[in-house]
Order: sequence, then structure tokens, then C-alpha cells
Amino acid sequence: MTDPNMLIELPVIVGPTAVGKTEAAVLMAEAVGGEIVSADSRQIYKGMAIGTGAPSTEELSRVQHHLAGAIGPAVRLSAGEFARKANDAIIGVHNRGKMPIVVGGSGLYVRALVDGLAPIPPADPDLRREIEDQINDRGMEAMTAELAGVDPEYAAKVGPLDRKRLVRALEVWHLTGRSFSSWHDEGTNSHRYEPRFFGLTRPRPELNQLIDQRVRRMIASGWIDELQALIEHYGGIEQLPPTVTEALGYRELVAHLNGEIGLEGAIQRIVIATRRFAKRQMTWFRADPRIEWREESGPDAPQRWAEWIISELKASSSVNEPSLEAHA
Repeated sequence: MTDPNMLIELPVIVGPTAVGKTEAAVLMAEAVGGEIVSADSRQIYKGMAIGTGAPSTEELSRVQHHLAGAIGPAVRLSAGEFARKANDAIIGVHNRGKMPIVVGGSGLYVRALVDGLAPIPPADPDLRREIEDQINDRGMEAMTAELAGVDPEYAAKVGPLDRKRLVRALEVWHLTGRSFSSWHDEGTNSHRYEPRFFGLTRPRPELNQLIDQRVRRMIASGWIDELQALIEHYGGIEQLPPTVTEALGYRELVAHLNGEIGLEGAIQRIVIATRRFAKRQMTWFRADPRIEWREESGPDAPQRWAEWIISELKASSSVNEPSLEAHA
């Protein structure tokens, strides 16, 4: 059993969506004998593997993953609940003599796991402008109804003219994936890890191109069929859980299935939304001075990242120096 007083060495790999985190983590895990714990607020749901970019069948066959597709979409998982599940997984991996490797782009989930829940994040001017524009276009009533879908407790407190509170509540939701009213519901976790943070990034034009390619690949791989299966399972589009309709890209595909927009138009909207999301991810992670960043480019970037992370860990711990040549 794990000594409760012992700190577990924990590499944490973060970065924007589509950058190549999973590929790098799989290569690293294969080399050091590790297992991956996902810190993604959408990949944790069943039936959404394609649309959330979850690890592929091939990647799952190579390395043991935890918390990917772990719960049904009807259950909304808070950051505190995620932290408890992830902690159980990490201790299990450690007890088996393996290295737990946390990988994901959900900054709040990572923070809740490693540090406990921190203060509510500060304002994001770009995101606020987007929300203000939506209120101008759709009206306070429609946007308050949108807030009620993710945070009914706080929506009930927002008056018909209380624009400031509405903007802040929606801002916090989009920044963190967690309702504004729930921030005070969780305590903090005790420090049980010795984390080492590694941030992966690419030149912005290359990342934008990868996002475009990824969205189109997801469509080609059956994303729409996956969504239709969820619709059938829940008895119609209107009955889809918020965890589905709030996930990146799903709203656009629902609009396509409703005949409101063509497929190419939906793809373009998803690409734009994903690029904005990647920007917000980087804003979140760049604010953490503990993260060591490395920018790489090209198709072999994941291998170079894996080699870099292993080298850094070896310099500060007992990680054996492996060879990644077999995975080149």
C-alpha cells in the first residue's frame, strides 16, 4: 500500500487541444512503464470518444488509460469529483509499480487534482466581449436561459437587467467548465503529489492547421454517427444531456442535423470555436509559472516531447533512461 506521507512523483502534460499531448504521453508511457490518467472534462464521458478526441483504439491497446470514457454523459462531474477519481487511479498505478502520467487540456481538472480547487479565475477580456456580443444578439432572456442549463442555482439569482452577473457566470463556466455557484461547494485536496508540469506547444499557424485537420478527421471517422447514436439513446435532440450539447462542436453538429446549417458551414464554425478554445487554454496554462514549455513542430514532435520529458525527469529522479528508437 502507498505510504500516506510519501509524495508520488507525477508528471503532468498539458497544452492546447490538437497539439499532440496524447501521442507524446503514449510514447513516454511505453518507454518508462507508465499508465495515463486523463484530465479532460469531456473525454471522461462514454459515447463521445470521436467528438472529444479521446485516445484511439490503437493508443488504448498500447498503454493503459484511466478516466477516458469512464462515466455516462447524464452525470455531470465536478472538478472535485474528478480529483477524487483521478487520485484513486494514480494511487492504483503507483501501487502496481508503474508511473502515473496525467495528460489533459482541462486546466481546472489539473488544478483540482494537484493543488485542490483554487480561487475563481480572473476575467478574460476576449471571452467577455464574445459573451457581451451574444447578449446583444440574442437578448438577456435567451442568455439567462442558457445559463440556467448549466447553473440553474445561480441563474435564479440573476435579475432581468443584471447583465454584469450574467456575463460573469457565463464567463466562469466557459473558462472552467464548472458552474459559478458550485465553486464554494468543494474543499481543497491535501498535497500528496510531487508534480512536474510539462507544457507542449506548436507555432500558432501549425496548430491552427492541425485543428482544421483534426475536426475534418473526426467528421470522417464518424462523429455525426456517434452523435446520432447519443440522440437515439436519449430519445431525441431535446433530451440530450447538457454535457453533450455543451461540448465543443456538438452544438454546431446539432444545428446541422436540424437542417439549420450545411456540413461545411458546421465544420468551419467548429474549427473557429476550437481555435478560440485553444487560445483560452493557453491563457490558463501560461498563468502557471510551474509549467515548463517546449515548442516543437512537425509530425515527429510527439517523439521529441516524450524524449525531452523523460530526460527532464531522469535528471531529477530515479527514472531509468529508456530508448524511444523502437517507436520512431
